[in-house]
Amino acid sequence: MNASEVVYKPVRQLAGLVRERKVSPTELTELFLERLDRIGPRYNALVTLMPDRAMEEAKRAEQEIASGTYRGPLHGIPYGLKDLFAAVGAPTSWGATPFKDQVFEHDSTVARKLNEAGAVLLGKLALVEIAGGIRYKQPNATFTGPGINPWGGTTWAGGSSSGSGSAVSAGLAPFAIGSETWGSIIMPSSNCGIAGLRPTYGRVSRAGGMPLSWTLDKPGPMCLTADDCGLVVEAIAGPDPNDLAATDRPFSYSRAPSDRRFKLGIPVGATDDVEPTVKENFEAALSALGSIADFEEVELPDYPYGAVITAIFMGESATIYSEFTRSGRSSELTAPEDRYGIYARSATLATDYLRAMRIRKLIARDVDAIMSRYDALVGPGRPGVATPLDLDRVKSFKERSSDVMGALGNCIGLPSVTVPSGFSEDDLPTSIQFMGRPYDENVILSVAAAYQSMTTWHERHPPDPEPIS
Repeated sequence: MNASEVVYKPVRQLAGLVRERKVSPTELTELFLERLDRIGPRYNALVTLMPDRAMEEAKRAEQEIASGTYRGPLHGIPYGLKDLFAAVGAPTSWGATPFKDQVFEHDSTVARKLNEAGAVLLGKLALVEIAGGIRYKQPNATFTGPGINPWGGTTWAGGSSSGSGSAVSAGLAPFAIGSETWGSIIMPSSNCGIAGLRPTYGRVSRAGGMPLSWTLDKPGPMCLTADDCGLVVEAIAGPDPNDLAATDRPFSYSRAPSDRRFKLGIPVGATDDVEPTVKENFEAALSALGSIADFEEVELPDYPYGAVITAIFMGESATIYSEFTRSGRSSELTAPEDRYGIYARSATLATDYLRAMRIRKLIARDVDAIMSRYDALVGPGRPGVATPLDLDRVKSFKERSSDVMGALGNCIGLPSVTVPSGFSEDDLPTSIQFMGRPYDENVILSVAAAYQSMTTWHERHPPDPEPIS
């Protein structure tokens, strides 16, 4: 096996090699364990390597495939798991020093379903402490250190699924699991130049994962391609008695016919507050999509999307972490602002929370009426490229950026997929995202995959870092 020939192959292609027995699950696992162990710490992407479990799962997959039992395209494929989700054989730290040695004696539902699909767990990947739920203002908000973007050693991988983004981008794992409450899949995927899918709220069970906001949390895949995201989400989707929000609507990944023409809505002002290179690459992406899609400008309803989702997020997280807040253990957190910021949200008024929940219903009704006319809404994945590992710059960028699609989509649980759309002059990735109606993952993945079939941005990968002398 030539490592350079398989490190950046999409899951679908790796699956073909495994099924045809041109490469074995143990060979793949040994390769990615070595890369994750050697390179992962360079990007602060790794929390815990799990070689014993990985090799046990790889050997089982190899034996099953050799005996004629093939579970599907993830069988024998290694992956990384955001350390938000429990997995037997390693602590589950939630990215936070107070929980660094926390151990669960069960797998999260996501890890269990991937195990059932034959995937091989390499290890636990880094995240911002408490998944960024205490409103950190800097990349260095985790005991593993700031998430470093493989495309720029001085830029941020993005929160909170930083380790998942870096690992897939740097070829340390063929795919990874992240989670999103408000931007935590889309942002690092965009920053690191990979594909990331935020599924519909309830499409994937959250059982065994750290709760941050009961009505906003959404686990999802981070991969090299949109097509890979489809393969992974099919394996992890479905009902779960341990998560009453998990939908029992069946999901089977399928692509739209190649001759289908899509109708895409572009929100008015989608590029008003984005960096010039993002706007330029977005317009070039629309030009490419013109061969398969028609466009219309869309005027979104005038609602305070950001204020609504903030009130919901603050109220729910304050309730979830009330005991932690009272314990005083927040003093052990890494980011100084996290040590006291958790107290502020406990002052969220019940009236504000209830008013936000009522407005959310109106948003869902009015936005769905508009989106019913389109296959998807399209916009930049993020307003800018990855920001430097610098407090002031990151803080100012957060404050000035306007991410209406992110606030709207997360507020009412809409699925969205982001894929690379080009690069800046500094070789930092930009992205385009496609957001659909509830449970329309197949539609948005079809558009994104069609776009990737016409472009080669996803085929560019960062160089391996220089060895430490």
